[in-house]
Amino acid sequence: MSATTVTTNAGIQMPRLIYGTAWKKEATTQLVIKAILNGFRGIDTACQPKHYSEDLVGQALVELETKHNISRKDLFIQTKFTAIRGQDTSKPLPYDPNASLPEQVRQSFSTSLKNLHTDYIDSLVLHSPLQSHDLTMEVYREFEKFVDDGRVKQLGISNLYDLNGLKKLYEDARHKPSVIQNRLYAETNFDSDIRKFCQEKNIFYQSFWTLTANPTILNHPLVKQLAQERHGTSAQIFFRFLIDIGLTPLTGTTDEKHMKEDLQVLQWPSLDNDSIAKLKKLIHD
Repeated sequence: MSATTVTTNAGIQMPRLIYGTAWKKEATTQLVIKAILNGFRGIDTACQPKHYSEDLVGQALVELETKHNISRKDLFIQTKFTAIRGQDTSKPLPYDPNASLPEQVRQSFSTSLKNLHTDYIDSLVLHSPLQSHDLTMEVYREFEKFVDDGRVKQLGISNLYDLNGLKKLYEDARHKPSVIQNRLYAETNFDSDIRKFCQEKNIFYQSFWTLTANPTILNHPLVKQLAQERHGTSAQIFFRFLIDIGLTPLTGTTDEKHMKEDLQVLQWPSLDNDSIAKLKKLIHD
C-alpha cells in the first residue's frame, strides 16, 4: 500500500489526503497552486458558485501545467453536481434550472469540464441526496453514463447521513459508489454505522470539517501527549489516526505551514495499536 494513495473499488489511485477548495473565492487559484507545489495531488471542488470557484481551480490547473510542468494526469480531480436547492439562484447557474433533472446533470458536467479545462473527471460526487431515493437515482444514472463513456473514473455521494439511504444507493447502483464525503463530527455520532458499512463495501469515507468540527478531540490529553511525543501538532495526530483507520481526510487550510504539516503526516509511521484503540473511543468506534 502506498504511503500517499489508496486504490478505490473503481481501481483508481486516490490520494490519502485531499485539498478542499470551498469558500476560497478569488484566492482559489493561488491556494490550489500552493497546495499542489507543496505536494498535494488531490483537489476537491464543486460546480456550485455559491461556495466554490470551480473555474479558478481550472485556472490553477492550467498554470500548473504551463508554468510548473505538473500534468493534469498526475492529479486527482473531484467535483460535484449540486441540485437546484443547493445553488444560489440569484447568481448565474451552471445549468438551466428549467431543464429536466438528467439534462441539468449533463449541463453541469459540461460546465465542470469547461471550468477545469479537462476532458475527464477522476471522481464525480452528488453534493447531497435529493428529496427522494428515486430522484437521487435519476441523477446517479446520468453519472453512470459518464463512467460508461470513460469521462468519469469513479462516483460518490456527499452529505448523506442516513445509512439506509446509502445502502439503497449501493444496491441500486451499477457503478458502486467509491466515496462518501461527510462532515465528521459528534452530532452524527461520527457516522459510526455509515463508516462500518463503508469498510464492508470498500467505500472510502472522506471527512470534511475534520479539524473545525472537533476542537474537543484536538484538545484531548491523549492527542496532545501523542503530538508531543512525535514533535507534531494535535491536528497532525488526528489526521494520522484517521488515515490509519482508513479514512481520507480533506483539508482546506490556507496556511502554507499547515499544508506542509498536513502532508508530513503521510510520511509518518502509523500510530501504535494501543493509541489507535484509545483514539477510536473518541469517535465512538
